[in-house]
Amino acid sequence: MGMAGNDFAGRLRRYVTAIAKAGTTPSEPPEIPEGLFETITEKVTQQEAPFIGHLARVRVEWLDREADRLGNTRFEMPPHEVEIRKRQRMPPGPVTIGLHPILVEDEKLFVHTLVHELLHAAGMTAHDVRHAELVNEIAPSPKLSESPLLQNIRNQALAQQEVKNWTCGNCGFVWDRTTVKAPSRCPKCARPFK
Repeated sequence: MGMAGNDFAGRLRRYVTAIAKAGTTPSEPPEIPEGLFETITEKVTQQEAPFIGHLARVRVEWLDREADRLGNTRFEMPPHEVEIRKRQRMPPGPVTIGLHPILVEDEKLFVHTLVHELLHAAGMTAHDVRHAELVNEIAPSPKLSESPLLQNIRNQALAQQEVKNWTCGNCGFVWDRTTVKAPSRCPKCARPFK
């Protein structure tokens, strides 16, 4: 399942095996911003998110500081049972969303990640185009330039990459790698990168 759109945080999750470690885990569980359930409910239909009526029952907690992802959604029953309950419009049973404690450092990325996970909890379990569109509409990810946390994650991802620089196959220009994703064009000759 691929991520759609320009969801930088989503793309990074595929590359990063260990994100920055949070200094501490807050003693209180993550707080769902006022009006977020209502905003989500206005944007999605019962058809596409069959568990939407059960969002208020979802438990939200902090992940371990050593976790390798920003967030996850866990249904207490096997995936095939979740799919049956979605089709039959039955309650999803206990659902827990875990968020990485480092998100307390970046409110915009916290809400972006929370919305991503809440949509999963509402029954939109696939990482499809519609899921990505909704996340970006309800709570867009901060730009890289606005988020020291995303910059830190990007730097860690780059440090883990084997390729440290790019070389243009057309003009031979070499430049340091500053992105996780391969460039589309050479910055010198502007030809498609190969």
